Amino acid sequence: MFHKIIKLILAALAVAASVWQFYEGNIGNGIMFVLLAGVFVFLYYKNEMILLAFLRLRKQDFPGAKKWLDRIPNPEAALVTKQQGYYNYLNGLMVSQTNMNEAEKYFRKAEKLGLSMSADMAMVKLNLAGIALTKNRKREADLLLQEAKKMDKHNMLDEQIKMMKQQMKRAGAPRQQYGGGRASRRARR
Repeated sequence: MFHKIIKLILAALAVAASVWQFYEGNIGNGIMFVLLAGVFVFLYYKNEMILLAFLRLRKQDFPGAKKWLDRIPNPEAALVTKQQGYYNYLNGLMVSQTNMNEAEKYFRKAEKLGLSMSADMAMVKLNLAGIALTKNRKREADLLLQEAKKMDKHNMLDEQIKMMKQQMKRAGAPRQQYGGGRASRRARR
């Protein structure tokens, strides 16, 4: 909701108020202001709109998550670099249901900006591999799958990676036609 600079200013004001309260002998008020400053610093690194969008996505509420993301007016100015990565990651997840080209743009931007957790980055790579596979770019899909496997340290995406590799094998297998096509009938004559 607030611009990132405003959050830092509010945190600095809360720290100044806590020092003043400690000086006056009001220890409880000073502790409360220190905690309030901690909340503002936390929200500097973790945007509240992105957190609410993540909560909506956990409930499979894509329109609700999109609504929370749309409340961020200018992501480049309002968000830190990693938050911009998550902003693009979430938009890519929502758009991937309908438009693969736009989803690829969002995932590429999220990959470039970076994400905090390696599991999230592995998910971005896995999604990019799926998009590359649907566009018949098998070599790129294979490289992205290898990168996703390296980044998935806790094997959370192990099943999805195995399924993707099976799909790649099926897509790479030659298609043989058995039966009565014209060419096969001519060859028999």
